[in-house]
Amino acid sequence: MKILIADDEFTTRRLLQTYLEKWGHEVTAAKTGAEALELFQRGDYPMVVTDWSMPEMDGLELIGHLRSLRGAGYVYIVLVTARAQTEDIVKGIDAGADDFVTKPFDRDELRARMRAGERIVSSLQTIAELRARLREALARLGEATDPL
Repeated sequence: MKILIADDEFTTRRLLQTYLEKWGHEVTAAKTGAEALELFQRGDYPMVVTDWSMPEMDGLELIGHLRSLRGAGYVYIVLVTARAQTEDIVKGIDAGADDFVTKPFDRDELRARMRAGERIVSSLQTIAELRARLREALARLGEATDPL
């Protein structure tokens, strides 16, 4: 699965990329929210992992932009941040994040949360494929019963 990472801290960005690649993902990393948005618009990323505090555009702004894009399909977004107060978690989820991981993150917890996201993305992709096949079948059925 293709995953886009946005984090201005080199060490965190590299650690996330290393783990995600080790777990079989194709990863693209960005240093800022603005760079991540640009990469997202040029690629196909069903999952995004973003830091909250970044220069130019923070993680919440990035999430807002991603959620407002038409035609992108559903994107599973994980917010990884040192902000760990209940009000921060609520604010992040309300902004459109699907999950929340606090820094410093535990590798096993991150893996479990990413697997949960993968299951959701995979299920949504399967539903989209089934809907497309159903539309095609209904169109063929309509053509078959059309009395020309």
